[in-house]
Formats: sequence, C-alpha cells, structure tokens
Amino acid sequence: MSRVRIHNFSVSLDGFATGEGQSLETPFGHAGTRLNEWFFATRSFQQMLGQPGGTTGSDDAFASNWGPGIGAEIMGAGKFGPPNWQDDPEWSGWWGENPPFHTPTYVLTHRPRPSLEMQGGTTFHFLDATPADALKAARDAAAGQDVRIGGGPTITRAFIAAGLVDHLHIVLVPILLGRGVRLWDNLEALEEQYDVEAVTTSSGVTHLTFTR
Repeated sequence: MSRVRIHNFSVSLDGFATGEGQSLETPFGHAGTRLNEWFFATRSFQQMLGQPGGTTGSDDAFASNWGPGIGAEIMGAGKFGPPNWQDDPEWSGWWGENPPFHTPTYVLTHRPRPSLEMQGGTTFHFLDATPADALKAARDAAAGQDVRIGGGPTITRAFIAAGLVDHLHIVLVPILLGRGVRLWDNLEALEEQYDVEAVTTSSGVTHLTFTR
C-alpha cells in the first residue's frame, strides 16, 4: 500500500505552525515568513518557482524529498486560501494558474465546490470528509504512489492523531511565536510509534524525521 508522507512542515520552538491573524495579506499571520525562510533559500524552492540558484546543502537535501513518488495531495481549507475563501467563487488558491502540486489535490472543507482543473496536472477536489475517507479517495487517485499531507497544522494534526501518517518530516525553527495554531496538542507519546532522527543544519533549523 502507498505511504502517507508529510514533508517540510515547519514549527516554532513553542510548537506553533502558523501565527495568529491569517488573512489574504498575511497567509501565516503574525509569523510572516519566519517559519519558512530556511525553505525559501533552497534550490528546491527556487526550482518550484522556475528560478535558478538557491542553496544546495543539507536543508535542500531534506526539502527535495517533497516531490518524488507523490501521486496525490491532501490539504486543509486553511492552506488553500485565507479565511472565508469559500465566499469567493473565483478563488483558485495561492499559487496562480500552475500550482506546484501536479497531482490530484484534495482540499478538506465543510463547504465543497466543483472540482477545479489547473495547468500542469493539478486538479483541486473539494471534500467534506474524515481523514480516513479523504485518504481513501487520494489513494485511489494516486495509483500506487504515495499520498502527501500538505498542511496546515489542523489537518496535519488530525491525520497524525488518526494514525494515518507513515513518514513525518518536521522542521524545528529557532523562533518563539507565542500564539497561533499549534501542531503537537493531544499527540502525547507520539514518538513511541516512530523511529525518530534529528539533524541540525547551518541555517539553525533542526530536521526531525519520524518513520513508522
């Protein structure tokens, strides 16, 4: 059976994966870009933008694992758009006409809408479903390849809590946010279900990998 993977998921030292006050102008709330600056610097991120350059060290080695072998993605409503994007029938995500996913992508929302086909092979499907039911749909579409859980923190926590995640890559960023949406709540003793490895890089972040 295909694996369920999470990659490049950044959290602060106090466990927040996004800040408070998310909006169209501030997708990560008061955290700004601070949680993801390590990723933005990498060659992998620059390639996603169609740009040259970027760092090629350990951070890039971890970041580059995001894409290979993925046949479908699942994300939460909060990753697809700002609060209340469901009220805008023209909203098609943050990523322009050619999103970086290039697979069937399932957006979990209590207000589904018709599927949205984009350039580059991405089709967004909008589901009101449990994690298990969403995973079944994504696995069917992935045709034997792995399924990636793309965030945000609420959906990621739900899939972890349901015991559905096989590989979890968390990036611990040395900042304190103090408020926002936390990842680790109600996941006590998670480490007992996984082999855990940690690598700290010159950028100051620590890459934690949890492998079932």
